[in-house]
Amino acid sequence: MAHSVAEALHTFSQRYLDAYQAAHQHLPENEELADWVSPCVEQKFEHSVYWQPVVRDEAADLTNVENGIEIALHEDIHAFYGIQYSADMAASWNGNALNLLQVWSDEDYQRLQENILGHLVMQRRLKQKPTVFIATTDDEMEVVSICNLTGNVILEKLGTDNRQVLSEDVASFLLQLEPEVDA
Repeated sequence: MAHSVAEALHTFSQRYLDAYQAAHQHLPENEELADWVSPCVEQKFEHSVYWQPVVRDEAADLTNVENGIEIALHEDIHAFYGIQYSADMAASWNGNALNLLQVWSDEDYQRLQENILGHLVMQRRLKQKPTVFIATTDDEMEVVSICNLTGNVILEKLGTDNRQVLSEDVASFLLQLEPEVDA
């Protein structure tokens, strides 16, 4: 049965929450986002917050990015970034560590759009096929992205044509991810 990106992201998010709670007996904690307002915040402390993903009332879209670069973005890109608020989540794919990027708030969504637009403009200058990043890796020059033309999830070396297909689609990729939680 094919899963939608929304279902797959919700499934992974729940597995992440479950793993974190099993390891720490509380919701995920984040210190870097303690001063940022978000619907994800469940409990605020002096230097950290407990958080959990929150489904958006209305899906957000990346029309501003599309208009800015004059291309249509793959529907999976819209779905991945438009369905929920969440902090980034650590994961692994086939034993390779990554940090699944998420949107913390509407303000964060604005920054994300600017970063995606900058990424696409750079790719256009380099005459590369357009991609949109969805995860970072330990190597700051490598990101996991969605190929805008095919919807494949790829590992790409920034600034080069060095790209490796990781999964045929985003939903399959998300379902293969394993949450990574420090004990």
